[in-house]
Amino acid sequence: MTALKSDFLTVIRDRGFIHQCTDLEALDGLLSKDPVSAYIGFDCTANSLHVGSLIQIMLLRWFQKTGHQPVVLMGGGTSRIGDPSFRDEARQLMTDETIAENMAGIRKVFDRFITFGEGPTDARMVNNADWLDGLAYIPFLRDIGQHFSINRMLSFDSVKLRLDREQSLSFLEFNYMILQAYDFMELARRNGVRLQMGGSDQWGNIVNGVELARRVESIEVFGLTSPLITTASGAKMGKTAQGAVWLNADRLSAYDYWQFWRNTEDADVGRFLRLFTEIPLDEVARLEALGGSEINEAKKILAHLATSLAHGEAAALAAAETAKTVFEQGGAGGDLPTVEVSLADLKAGLSLVDMMRATGLAKSGKDVKRLVAEKGAKVNDDIVTDPTLSLTEANLKDGAIKLSAGKKRHAMVKPI
Repeated sequence: MTALKSDFLTVIRDRGFIHQCTDLEALDGLLSKDPVSAYIGFDCTANSLHVGSLIQIMLLRWFQKTGHQPVVLMGGGTSRIGDPSFRDEARQLMTDETIAENMAGIRKVFDRFITFGEGPTDARMVNNADWLDGLAYIPFLRDIGQHFSINRMLSFDSVKLRLDREQSLSFLEFNYMILQAYDFMELARRNGVRLQMGGSDQWGNIVNGVELARRVESIEVFGLTSPLITTASGAKMGKTAQGAVWLNADRLSAYDYWQFWRNTEDADVGRFLRLFTEIPLDEVARLEALGGSEINEAKKILAHLATSLAHGEAAALAAAETAKTVFEQGGAGGDLPTVEVSLADLKAGLSLVDMMRATGLAKSGKDVKRLVAEKGAKVNDDIVTDPTLSLTEANLKDGAIKLSAGKKRHAMVKPI
């Protein structure tokens, strides 16, 4: 393995973050000298990021921890278009108000992972609407558009796959890669940013930016991508049968987040400890070598460390205590997701289907019927045999009703 001089590249290579780099040797030389600024862009498509973005967040965290400045680029401008990369159809267009609300929610995620401020290695958050909104169309086409080959743009996988499937790609979306390249050049010009990082699906867009900065501004900048993360069984990282694994507690509780990591497949434990925690690599090697039931202890460590990063150690400890109460002692646990209902409504009777949906344990009545048929639906740990069951005051146990979907997913219904 070739020796690297810079702490950042050494750390992320050893932990499995590197997929491609435009010029690894030159970037290594740059990073080994003085603090460098690097950015990753995030469009404001929701009011939280999810686990699928976590590898990028960890890249920014390691960048700061090794003495450099991370820049978070919020796509206030590009969110109006939507990245077409590997999507079957265009994103639904959002209002400026929705974009602003989503941006505020996403900022909360980053506040837990990196430190913002005015120092040389303190993180910055910038908004590409600051320069994209003021662009004049004809000058932009003349000055920037001339550097892009339609033939080459059509060859990028993000575009080619849509066209090969004969799915519509609007001219609006087609402009996205030009705007992303312009972002890189503008950040290099305005903020001295020398590196753009992103997922492997962004490689073509990143290379466009590297070339544009060189042609227009004669600036040498670099691109680095991380691999697409899938589970050992081939599933996309961060997607579950219940939906996305959100990083903000108002979208997904700390307990459910802890459970997501606790349920990691055995074969993924070592890789996920390297990518999503800061545990030393020799300790990772020890933990991933555990066999049989001992691997569950490694999963609990992964769950604790990942949850501590995203929600704080107190929340991680509370989640672990709840899990212990629920699974090992058969209790309810104080940190389970909870839905509050009026006592009057409970006395009148609440549909099991409605409560399973309200708590997020099921998406539909069909889901509840399937759970009942498979003996996976429970009320206070008792198996439900009738999907039309009504929950009443008689079901209260210690002031609440515990609902379960299978062995690992639980929630509480509490009257107020």
